[in-house]
Order: sequence, then C-alpha cells, then structure tokens
Amino acid sequence: MAKVFCDFRFLLLVAAGIFIYIQTRLFATQSGYADRLAAAIEAENHCTSQMRSLIDQISLQQGRIVALEEERKRRDQECGQMKSLVQDLERKDLQRLTDKMQVPVAAVVIIACNRADYLERTINSVLKHQRPISSRFPLFVSQHLDFEPVQTERPGELIAYYKIARHYKWALDQLFYKHNFSRVIILEDDMDIAPDFFDYFEAAATLLDKDKSIMAVSSWNDNGQKQFVHDPYELYRSDFFPGLGWMLARSIWDELSPKWPRAYWDDWLRLKENHKGRQFIRPEVCRTYNFGEHGSSLGQFFKQYLEPIKLNDVKVNWRSMDLSYLLEDKYSMHFANTVKKATPVYGAGVVLKAYNIDGDVRIKYRDQSDFENIARQFGIFQEWKDGVPRTAYKGVVVFRHQTSRRIFLIGPESLKLLQIEES
Repeated sequence: MAKVFCDFRFLLLVAAGIFIYIQTRLFATQSGYADRLAAAIEAENHCTSQMRSLIDQISLQQGRIVALEEERKRRDQECGQMKSLVQDLERKDLQRLTDKMQVPVAAVVIIACNRADYLERTINSVLKHQRPISSRFPLFVSQHLDFEPVQTERPGELIAYYKIARHYKWALDQLFYKHNFSRVIILEDDMDIAPDFFDYFEAAATLLDKDKSIMAVSSWNDNGQKQFVHDPYELYRSDFFPGLGWMLARSIWDELSPKWPRAYWDDWLRLKENHKGRQFIRPEVCRTYNFGEHGSSLGQFFKQYLEPIKLNDVKVNWRSMDLSYLLEDKYSMHFANTVKKATPVYGAGVVLKAYNIDGDVRIKYRDQSDFENIARQFGIFQEWKDGVPRTAYKGVVVFRHQTSRRIFLIGPESLKLLQIEES
C-alpha cells in the first residue's frame, strides 16, 4: 500500500512538472504574440499617420493650385486693363505724353588714355553733379585699345594725335549707332566740370535741335582766363570751334563720321570746308577746367592759357532763362547792338587808350598780323585757324577788361557783316 502511494505521488509530481512546462511555453507564446501584435498596431498607426500627412499635403497643393489659378486670372485681368489703358493713351496722343518722360538729354563720354590719376579726378568731378540726374545724362568712360600700327603723314609727327582721332571716331560711332543716343557730350580725362554744367547743356540742347546753323555747343572759352571774364550768364555764338567739353547731335555726326580725319580732328573741325559757315555756342565763363599739364600736347599753352582759366562757380538756373537771342535770326542783331554801344578807339597806342576809357571799347585791327600784335598786348590768344581768330564771331573777338567792361577787337569786315555804320 505504501509503495502504491509513493508511485502516485511521483506521478503527481511528473504531471505538475509537465503542467508548469506547458504553462511556461504558453506564456512565452502569448508574450511573443502580444509583442508582434503591438508592433503590428504601431506599424498600422504609423502608416495611418503617413497617409493623413500625405492627404494633408495633397489638400495643401490643391489649395495652392487653386490660389495660383486665381492669381493667374487676376494678372490676366490686370494685363487686360493695362492693355486697354495703353490703347486709350495712344488714342490721346501717346507721343505727347512720352515726350514729357525722362528720356536722356545726352550721353556723356569721357575719352580716356593712360592717366589713371587724371581720370579718377575727372570721374569724381562728373559724378558729383551727375548722380542726381544720371537717367538724363548716362555716363560712359571710353578707353580704346588700339594696337594697329600708325603711319604718320609727315616725319616727326606724334602718333598720339592719330590714335586720339581714331578713338574719338570709335567712341562716337558706338554711342550714336550702337547705343542710339541723339546727342553726345564729349569730355576728356583731364577736366573738372562746373556745378551748372548739365543744366547748361540741357538748355543748349533745345537750341541745337531748333537751329541747324549751330554745329555744336561748347562749355569752353579760349579767352576764359580769370582776368578776361565776368558774367556767368553770358553766352556767345562763335565761328571758331572751341572743343574741351562739347555736345553735338547725331545729324552732325552722320555728316562727319564718314570723312573723319586721321589726326588733328579739332583743327580739322575748324576748317571752313567742314563747318560750312555753321557756328558754335560758347559761354563767357568756362563750364570745364582743363588741369592736364601732362598729355599728348606736351603742356603746350598750359601755364599761360589753361591754368589761369576761371571755372564757373555760380549755379545758374538755365531753365528759367530765355536763350532765344542765340538763334541765328536774332543773334546778329543782338550782338551788333552790343558792339554799336562800345566806344571806338583809333590810332597808335590803342591798348593804352582803352585803359583810360570807362565802359565797353571797340578796337579795329587791319589784318592777322595787326590782330596778333594787339592780342599780345592784352594777353589773349593770338592764334588763328583758317582765317578765323579764336573765339571770333564775324571777325569780332570779345573779352572783359578791368572786371566788367568789354573789349571788342573788330575785323576789317566785321562792321559791314554786322550792318553797323562806321562812326
């Protein structure tokens, strides 16, 4: 009996072990399943989140598409309104309205060579007055690289004059024909400009357009030294091309460009066969100052004539001034009336006599030699080109003497040309 009981307990123990093992495996299996189930649920949640995000992005893109479509429709509508407005403006004379817009008065070009310090000074002087009105006077700096060999016409000539003439032609062709400007103001790389430089040229542009007997407008007076000028408001016509800061129109360049000279372009412009009786506007007080002592001209005339030049420092309101007296049909009479009022001086010692007369004086010269003698005594330019003294109008050279009074040096035919009877 005891043995049977012992065997029964042994069987119970074995059964308990088996039960515990089965429960342990079952628990392990359930735990793995739970882990897999949790992972599956997490993956499903992540997928759901991504799907919602994608749906949100699609909705956002659809919203943007709708917004872009609405923007396109709005712009199409605005373009239609603008087109309608332009057509309406055209019907109301669009050209008249365009003329009042800020189109360039003239391009400004600085002809540069190899003087960096001079060029910097010139650019700074120009920009000081050009920046506020740059749209009306666009600025260019031209430094033409010319490597072509030069064959001078005469032995001993400086090739620089040939290269300068080439450079001028190239630069003006570019500005008139490539960039399509109607007017160009030419400066060189050794010039300062006056405060009213651009206002002066803007006012003169109207004269240039109206009067085809005006070939160019200059900012320079060859006899503009401090002792010979007084009135910053005074302008003159001249038969002598001044240069040194000047403006010309495209119509003139159309004529000059095909026959532009190989060298000495400024003296070439002073020949009667080229200016053809047309004249130049110049101020009494210079609107440019030439500080270039060192250059292709090797300082010729600098100390005597260029260094003492008076640069205008008065801000003249040229827009408010009536310059119609400078037009061809009015100027001759205007100038003649001024000359007529001057006191004539005759005989030997005319220069000394002029010192002792109050008011304007006129002195007649017989010929070029006589002119040079009188000019030398006063200290003004003696030079002539093709029969015309520097600054002359119909043979008359005018300059100030002892502040405000004027000296008129009168050519042998001047009074007749001005229709003034000799007293």
